[in-house]
Amino acid sequence: MGNTTLFDKVWDAHVVRKIKDGPDVLFIDRHFIHEVTSPVAFLGMESRGMTVMFPDRTFATADHNTPTINQHLPVEDKLSANQLAALERNTAKYGISHWGLGHEKNGIVHVVGPENGITLPGMTIVCGDSHTSTHGAFGAIAFGIGTSEVEMVLTSQCIMQPKPKKMRITVNGKLNKGVVPKDVALYIISQISASGATGYFVEYAGEVFENMTMEGRMTVCNMSIESGARGGMVAPDQTTFNYLKGRPLAPQGEKWDELVAYWQTLKTDEGATFDKELVYDGSQIEPMITYGTNPGMGLGVSQAIPTADQVDGGKTTYEKALGYMGFSENEEMQGKKVDYVFLGSCTNGRIEDFRAFASIVKGRKKADNVTAWLVPGSHIVESQIKEEGILDILTEAGFVLRQPGCSACLAMNDDKVPAGKYAVSTSNRNFEGRQGPGARTLLASPLVAAAAAVTGVVTDPRELL
Repeated sequence: MGNTTLFDKVWDAHVVRKIKDGPDVLFIDRHFIHEVTSPVAFLGMESRGMTVMFPDRTFATADHNTPTINQHLPVEDKLSANQLAALERNTAKYGISHWGLGHEKNGIVHVVGPENGITLPGMTIVCGDSHTSTHGAFGAIAFGIGTSEVEMVLTSQCIMQPKPKKMRITVNGKLNKGVVPKDVALYIISQISASGATGYFVEYAGEVFENMTMEGRMTVCNMSIESGARGGMVAPDQTTFNYLKGRPLAPQGEKWDELVAYWQTLKTDEGATFDKELVYDGSQIEPMITYGTNPGMGLGVSQAIPTADQVDGGKTTYEKALGYMGFSENEEMQGKKVDYVFLGSCTNGRIEDFRAFASIVKGRKKADNVTAWLVPGSHIVESQIKEEGILDILTEAGFVLRQPGCSACLAMNDDKVPAGKYAVSTSNRNFEGRQGPGARTLLASPLVAAAAAVTGVVTDPRELL
């Protein structure tokens, strides 16, 4: 071939058949399921007299509406309890691996997949959850699917998908102090808008991504969906292999060596073409924060809120967004009062995120006006927080560590931000009502979240580092 993109290499290797002027039938290597989108899929499957084709390719975990305190007690919310029970029943019935509430490997689906070595380069991975794009950090094609598609994958291990267009986003240069992967993601979305990558699958390239840890790459790929992309991916390299080697479900021995040899071919060839190319300078990025009601409404923390004339999308929409947030044009973001801080989610609930948060709160105290929810992405992350002494730093500063789950990212459990309150959140979405009816969300990195948690207002973390 000689001039093929990474995306084409992985996609084309999984096409079972092409439908003329229609979608491709794509084989799926890994299917993650959780308690929210799977019960209806299992009901649909059974009503058609079908069964699960490859139970060993499906992995279940409970995460979306699990409580993040007292997980040893029965779940009080009836709907949540029913969904969790259905997941347990369905997985037992079809012999599917299930990491339910209380299981030592339980956690957010997009955190536990990679940390256990289920996610591997060159794979196709789906889940009934839009942030499945996280797994693209490993050089996999990973995307979210709907409930009827979950049923399709359970019964046939295939899915029908039109092949997306290809975009490459290159970020070169060196990131400045206080700038972390979440800032890179928010910067890109602020440049291209929350719909700028619609219809595309994005490959992230350049020095900034090559120098990123796997946690960082997962954060960026996770946020791909927030620019409208079908997914995002980073070519696997030595960083990827080092991360995966020795993980519980990763291949071992000769099989490992064989696979690494294949994985090393998974990169875009010189001269391969994309439908769209974007290039940015990493040194131009500063710690970011959002001020509106979509992830594209973001700016550097030292900047002022733009006027309607400076942004695309129409004056009325812009005014409505600022009205919801209680903000005005030309206002400074720094110094704005904060009520809640949320560290966690499939975007920023990994060990690296807690290390970053702790680097700022160490030797300081939580602000009295702030309620902080610090939620690890899995029990494995929770153990690391304890082993590395991070829990001691957090406790000394007046913070409490909660138990793993999606938590306040989407407010499906009790972790809801009250109406009118401001939350600096390390999650991925800031739509109206996303963190609770009337909640006002400011998306940010773990460093910006930590700075807000100890000062009680939006603060530039570079002043505290």
